[in-house]
Amino acid sequence: MDTLTPINQPAPDFTLSDLNGVQHSLSAYRGQVVVLNFWSAECPHVARTDPELLELMDGWGEQVLLLSVASNLNEPPEMLERVANERGLPLLLRDPEHKIADLYGVLINPHYFVIDPQGILRYQGAFDDVTFRQRTPTRTYLRQAVESVLDGKAPDPSLIPPYGCTIVRYPA
Repeated sequence: MDTLTPINQPAPDFTLSDLNGVQHSLSAYRGQVVVLNFWSAECPHVARTDPELLELMDGWGEQVLLLSVASNLNEPPEMLERVANERGLPLLLRDPEHKIADLYGVLINPHYFVIDPQGILRYQGAFDDVTFRQRTPTRTYLRQAVESVLDGKAPDPSLIPPYGCTIVRYPA
């Protein structure tokens, strides 16, 4: 789980069901920029970034697709649906056994990945530069990464440690 998915390599494909049981595969979205968002209904850091993320998504329009993935063991489907609806999240995929989180080496929510139209991972990490010591963001890494990819450029930086809440997993 401590191995990060390598930047500038193909993003691992997966298939997960949404809250209605419809299956979605990452590979089905080739041709679009994909923001893969490891998400939590209960994490305050996710709640803080969701409004700005959705605003960015509106600005990017159909050029960018948001795939949010819920991987926490302790968040039941009813809670996920209620919170996703309250926040206006367009699509939420369930990873109840955290297999996709493990595949991507995700330990923290939120953790973002930007995948280019060819399926190559171009960025992973934090939404912005907020930390325990820095409460007000001065830089939005996710916005910079997506806009770089949309411009055909490599994001700089391409890897920033995520900041948030630990994913709740099954005991090993």
